[in-house]
Amino acid sequence: MTAKKRGVLIVNLGSPDKLTVKSVRRFLKQFLSDPRVVNLPRFLWWGILNLFILPFRPFKSVKAYREIWTKAGSPLIVLTESLLKNIQQRYKKDTRIDIKMAMSYGKPSIASALKQFKQENIDQLIVIPLYPQYSSTTTASVFDAVTQKLQNSRYIPEVSFVSDYHQESLYIKAISDSVQKAWKKKPKNELLLMSFHGLPEQLTKWGDPYFDQCHTSAKLIADALGLKPTEWKIVFQSRFGRAKWLQPYCVETLMELPEQGFKSIDIICPGFAVDCLETLEEINMTNQSIFLEAGGENYRYIPALNDKVGNVELMLGLIDSRSQ
Repeated sequence: MTAKKRGVLIVNLGSPDKLTVKSVRRFLKQFLSDPRVVNLPRFLWWGILNLFILPFRPFKSVKAYREIWTKAGSPLIVLTESLLKNIQQRYKKDTRIDIKMAMSYGKPSIASALKQFKQENIDQLIVIPLYPQYSSTTTASVFDAVTQKLQNSRYIPEVSFVSDYHQESLYIKAISDSVQKAWKKKPKNELLLMSFHGLPEQLTKWGDPYFDQCHTSAKLIADALGLKPTEWKIVFQSRFGRAKWLQPYCVETLMELPEQGFKSIDIICPGFAVDCLETLEEINMTNQSIFLEAGGENYRYIPALNDKVGNVELMLGLIDSRSQ
């Protein structure tokens, strides 16, 4: 029997391709126009987005991106590309598998990657959104884009879609190993804060499993590290707007911790496969200042898995488990 030709598509959120207001505005427009991202009535959100957000927000965002931009470009793009190359290296002798990356917003697009797979006549498509915890605002958006593109095809390959990997053993091991390596370089602080991207609380009531999956991941990581309940805490970052979001909030917690006796903390973001604006600027810079101004003395951000061996092994495991 002839082995199937597989296409593996690794998908991340995306980023502006240039450090300009125009590029940032274009990215934000595509991102914030996705009904999966913002769950407000379209007519209402259209006015808010085009009259209040897009004319002004890109200027602030450019300043934030400038703080973390590298010579090679956006960290999210650069790190995802490096992760991709490391995965491809493992399969360099296997001509029956092709691995590509795409972004939900920006370039390279999901549509362009699927077009290339179609030209290569793949028999099986494995889609891996780089979101350990499922969310309708991220993972489902990838599913929408993939299925919408496939609807235009006469031949649809076998499709395997990784909805989440929040409790995969390789994921938990990679995160816990990363933390332990940081602790070997410098002893652990008084508290490990696990911060996940926040979402409106209403999404959980509508059936989104994200909140529960974040708690499951955090508990498994804490257990792998042998932490007592008093040695770790889960929080949610990046709250936007007036609606109630998932709690406890990261910023409020950072302001309260010094008064509670925690002067030194380590913080990780297990929901991010690679570092990006949110982890590098918000968590590692802005939120660090908030903690120190509140009376904290030592704040250490432990980077995401990025292109390290643990993340590569995790991706290989996800690919192999879904290959037929």
